[in-house]
Amino acid sequence: MSEAFIEVVTVIDAAPSTVFDLELDMQVHAESLAGSDETATTSTGRPRLGMDDEVTFSARHFGIRWRMTSRITAYEPPYRFVDEQISGPFRAMRHEHRFEDLGGGRTTMTDRMTVSAPFGSLLAPYLRRLLTQRAAHIKRLAEARRRRTSE
Repeated sequence: MSEAFIEVVTVIDAAPSTVFDLELDMQVHAESLAGSDETATTSTGRPRLGMDDEVTFSARHFGIRWRMTSRITAYEPPYRFVDEQISGPFRAMRHEHRFEDLGGGRTTMTDRMTVSAPFGSLLAPYLRRLLTQRAAHIKRLAEARRRRTSE
């Protein structure tokens, strides 16, 4: 068993509240990882997660269909939330999402993921690519939303 730590930092031209809300929207999540046939089903039936909500992800990675259920274990809008695996392929997985207000309607979004799994360190580059892809999608949506509201 090995542990991998991945951090992805993205600067976004949008307010923390906008970025925070997009990160918790499971429809946006599924869109961001459409290449892996990702679905996200919430325990509440609502598309947006809140404290103690659970979400089950299903996706195809490495040619295999994976399922993982996570729970929101920390929720501090619009600056931070944490989701942790409660069942799934990893021995443990913790994903912290941080949103720092840079002023002027700009945000630094930081994803910090820790995964404990067999060959966890070998998974790190793949997980980093997924987090980077998701961050780019959130950035595009948030900045497009900001442009629309400022016109």
